[in-house]
Amino acid sequence: MMLGSRSFLAGISMVAMLAAGTFGVRANDSLLKAQSEAGQWAVAGHDYGNTRFSSLKQINAENAGKLSLAYSFSLGSLRSNEASPIVVGNTLYVSTSWGPKYVYALDAATGARKWTYEPEIPDDVLQYACCDVNNRGVAYADGKLFVGRLDGKLTALDAATGKALWTTKVVDYKQGSVITSPPLVVRDKVITGFGGGEYGVRGALLAFDINTGKQVWETFTVPSPEEPGGDTWKGDSAKHGGGAAWLVGSYDAKSDTVYWGTSNPAPWNTAVRSTGNGDFGKLTNLYTASTLALDPNTGKIKWHIQTTPADAWDYDGVNEAILADLKIGNNTVPALLKADRNGFFFVANRETGKVLSAEKFIFANWAEKWDIATMRAVENPDKRPGPGHPAKDICPNLIGGKNWQPMSYNPQTGLVYIPTNNVCMDWSVSDVTYKRGVFYLGAEFPTKEGPGGFLGELVAWDPVKNKKVWSIKEDLPFNGGTLTTGGNLVFAGDLHGDFRAIDAKTGNILWKRNLGSGIGAGPITYMVDGKQYVAVVVGRTAAIPAFLGEVGKKMTAAAPEGGSLFVFAVQ
Repeated sequence: MMLGSRSFLAGISMVAMLAAGTFGVRANDSLLKAQSEAGQWAVAGHDYGNTRFSSLKQINAENAGKLSLAYSFSLGSLRSNEASPIVVGNTLYVSTSWGPKYVYALDAATGARKWTYEPEIPDDVLQYACCDVNNRGVAYADGKLFVGRLDGKLTALDAATGKALWTTKVVDYKQGSVITSPPLVVRDKVITGFGGGEYGVRGALLAFDINTGKQVWETFTVPSPEEPGGDTWKGDSAKHGGGAAWLVGSYDAKSDTVYWGTSNPAPWNTAVRSTGNGDFGKLTNLYTASTLALDPNTGKIKWHIQTTPADAWDYDGVNEAILADLKIGNNTVPALLKADRNGFFFVANRETGKVLSAEKFIFANWAEKWDIATMRAVENPDKRPGPGHPAKDICPNLIGGKNWQPMSYNPQTGLVYIPTNNVCMDWSVSDVTYKRGVFYLGAEFPTKEGPGGFLGELVAWDPVKNKKVWSIKEDLPFNGGTLTTGGNLVFAGDLHGDFRAIDAKTGNILWKRNLGSGIGAGPITYMVDGKQYVAVVVGRTAAIPAFLGEVGKKMTAAAPEGGSLFVFAVQ
């Protein structure tokens, strides 16, 4: 499901009003100022609304064919490099895989290295990282960088020198809880979740003081039996119930609300925590496979939308929420947009949590439709697996109609640009017993190719008309995230390593360059001394193909592993 509040799509004037307190609640002044300057990219998703839209237009649909390499930088770390850099002032900050192994500060115009931070990461983190040793970037505020680590810790760095200011333990990584995504800073708090749904952890979000690293609050995303929602779990299964909030959050300053997605419930065998035949009644396993709206001051859950109740397919609900104002009919709606792994694109009023629409954006047959009135999918009973009831040809596969790779929203075209997957699976469950730090699954899921002769698709989606406007078919899944700009462009990479500039209105590919390794990361754009740059990190995924059988073999054959930053400009 989705929720949200007023995003920063109105550009500098909107951010200025927020910073001035026009809408009542201030976020973080230094971060708001950085977001207000069009030439910077100060937040993982460019703004608190995760739009990944930049108003810069020096590089545009007319001159994109003239893009050339400004510089490249070797990250010194192979395997699953997935970070979106951030740019504050004239400095670009980028993290690597393996912990991260490194965090670099570079001159954003030349690539000259200013400093390097190298944390001490334990050698055994790989066995506790379900889906690879990735790190998707850092956060910034008040002259500090904040980086989550595979060893379950959160570190604050001096942005000018790279010196570690504090490090605090968020969670014990040896239970299967690693941190792979950038935290979210709201005022004087840095908020983070962690992974581990496949290890049977109990998910949580935590907030820490940005100056001291002291924990301020902790909110479990799976309720205990005595808490509200605890009766949606069978017995004491909630204590290993998953629901990890491992991707990125969004923030609405108008309502002072944070939005975060939660992962699949654990284990994958539904009989342990719910029922196996689809007649699950109240046993929906809150708050897994959901989007939560929380008070950033206290961590209290204001409301939620559960997109896949009693999830039986690993339809992890962590995908990012984009906050945007949409003109629907005669009304401007404060909307939250989410392309869920279950194959449905949700539009909700982010102030009330009311779902306005939920339509399939890819081929999905596990459900006929998602019913707004009941807040549940109308499932195809043949596609819900359970004890004694294996299911065949379920679409989408467990990697979802969209995985973590970020989508973007362009307020000028009114379109959302979504990297999607077209992969299916069979599914059967088996007995499973919880053991700390070990996969807690209880299912087998052989992969099948989706219909139509393609495995991925870059989709331009109209969230008001609920329809596809254009698409680019891909021969592989798990392709890169997107960036969209005021120059009528979309930038996106693929698993072959082709980085492309695409006409945002038509889908025509205007320019491409092969960068030598598969691309999963979302690109960014920024401006230094009057020149616009576009940057992307490359480094093919290594762990995900192991989940995908013959499809996975095609993925690993497409390009070698890598680890580099490439920056382009029109020279």
